[in-house]
Amino acid sequence: MVEVLDDDLDTVEPAEGFGDAGLDSSDEDNGDEKAAEEAAEALEELEAEELELLEDEAAETLLVDEAAELRAIRRAELTLDADAEEIRGDEFVCSSCFLVKRISQLADKRKLICRDCAG
Repeated sequence: MVEVLDDDLDTVEPAEGFGDAGLDSSDEDNGDEKAAEEAAEALEELEAEELELLEDEAAETLLVDEAAELRAIRRAELTLDADAEEIRGDEFVCSSCFLVKRISQLADKRKLICRDCAG
């Protein structure tokens, strides 16, 4: 907007013909309101997308946690965390096949060999 200074330096008046170029203050207000509405809509869209991404990430995290838990269970099963039982009085370990057998299957007392390995 072009302004003309009066001889009196205290007042400033707009020059005629160079006003708001056909725009009045209500048009500016509508433009500002429209821009604010568009910005609000864009912000809502971004927030919705961010919320969706966070929900997807949370779902993926649960799947990863479940997979890690399943891997831990499988490892525990594969490592055979059970302790070996002591040999009872009526059992022996075959020196050939290293299986625990009953005394009734002992073929050679001196070599500690079972009947399956001796025969």
